Amino acid sequence: MFCFQCQETVKNQGCTVKGVCGKPEETAALQDLLVYVCKGIAVYAEQAKTIDKKARRYVCEALFTTITNAAWEDSRIMEKIEEGLKIRDAVRAAAGSAVSGTLPDCATWTPNNKDEIMAKALSDEVRINAASNEDVTSLRSLLIFGLKGIAAYAEHAAVLGFEKDDIYRFLMEALASTTRDLSVEEMIAMVMKAGEISVNTMALLDEANTKTYGNPEITEVNLGVRGNPGILISGHDLKDMEELLQQTEGTGVDVYTHGEMLPANYYPAFKKCSHFVGNYGSSWWHQNEDFETFNGPILLTTNCLIPLKKDNTYLSRLFTTSVVNYPGARHIADRPAGGKKDFSAIIELAKTCKPPQEIETGKIVGGFAHHQVLALADKVVDAVKTGAIKRFIVMAGCDGRQKARSYFTEVAEALPKDTVILTAGCAKYRYNKLPLGDIGGIPRVLDAGQCNDSYSLAVIALKLKDVFGLKDINELPLSFDIAWYEQKAVAVLLALLYLNVKGIRLGPTLPAFLSPAVAKVLVEKFDIKPIGAVADDVAAMMAGK
Repeated sequence: MFCFQCQETVKNQGCTVKGVCGKPEETAALQDLLVYVCKGIAVYAEQAKTIDKKARRYVCEALFTTITNAAWEDSRIMEKIEEGLKIRDAVRAAAGSAVSGTLPDCATWTPNNKDEIMAKALSDEVRINAASNEDVTSLRSLLIFGLKGIAAYAEHAAVLGFEKDDIYRFLMEALASTTRDLSVEEMIAMVMKAGEISVNTMALLDEANTKTYGNPEITEVNLGVRGNPGILISGHDLKDMEELLQQTEGTGVDVYTHGEMLPANYYPAFKKCSHFVGNYGSSWWHQNEDFETFNGPILLTTNCLIPLKKDNTYLSRLFTTSVVNYPGARHIADRPAGGKKDFSAIIELAKTCKPPQEIETGKIVGGFAHHQVLALADKVVDAVKTGAIKRFIVMAGCDGRQKARSYFTEVAEALPKDTVILTAGCAKYRYNKLPLGDIGGIPRVLDAGQCNDSYSLAVIALKLKDVFGLKDINELPLSFDIAWYEQKAVAVLLALLYLNVKGIRLGPTLPAFLSPAVAKVLVEKFDIKPIGAVADDVAAMMAGK
């Protein structure tokens, strides 16, 4: 086993026995093989004139499956591999005479049974670090992990009926590129292209979400509970949210969000549902406690799902769907063509459960995506011009378990009262319940939404650049202090680099997959730096450094 795709990897070097996330070696190996199969599909798809719809959706789903804390059930990953091999061969047949040159093993390997699949999964050649050169490994890893994030966002958009051929074609081109010996310059160019595609994919998902559910609105989100039984929905999939709310209406069962699903509370289409109560608990890594006290069934629509502890009792109440799975949990099947998912089993179970145990009360405010913030642009611009707002600090990204992440709470507390925090993703849970106040009615924490809504923060920044007549986004009174954990955060980082954002602080650690030479390039070109001492970083950011 070798895995270093998340921020919590052992000693910031790599997990080699068992993942810090809890992922066993066999599961990690099967996920590596799933990526390997996707590369084989991409080799043929890159040469084909058209990409079969089934193949492109498969690659997105498969890459999404391998994101940290999504898939835990080996048998389901094995089935996905077997499906992929059939798709690979179909794409090869469709490509016909267009296929040329020497083909890599990922394009030709054909197992006869599950034992041969497992043996291949455990072989060194499918590992992410199979290349002998550490800089090649680093650049390929940076690209592949970014592709996983892009694929996840593309899949969410596709579920809502929004797709773009250029996104799918790039996924194939980029995956296929990792099977060839390219120069460092060519690999860096591919990574930067991934940044561009990441921006485009997040823009597409933003369009999909807002056209389907309306533009997020400033919303007070309830943190308490009611006396009805409830269902707790976590993850990122808004289509699942929509269908669950529809099917629970009039049943006496309430719906609550958890973790990254919190921003669903900001969408007009969902806010009108009287049985949608609010948000329960905190970010993903608190779920062993939050899921236990909720008492009702839990639905995981995407990552992050973490292993149960020995004293947890909620496995019988745990449901998964889409790319998420877990041994012993019940899985909700994909929606049939033109149909909806069937949530009747989870609803019927909810009716037999006790109401949620109240763990906190009060409200938090969110809904500051680009449409809402730009509607307040005059007020924001006036606050900047009068000096009421001295600086904006983008603190988007992921939360995680490491104690060092208290840095982000301490930064939020230490920032001067004339600063505004722009956030998206579950990093917000480190400070979104702090009493940080407001500046002339503008809350000092503006939550744009889920991690993909980092796109909103970019739109806001670019609009402010234009309003102030600046030539460069880096001239704004704006600093980036980003928390990362998994691969969607890598896609967001590449997007920021493509937009030429410089001086990003990244923590709690720089990615383990950045070799010294690759890290040096990022430092020299984009001035990326690790987080430091809270007081020093706050002083530097306020000075525009």
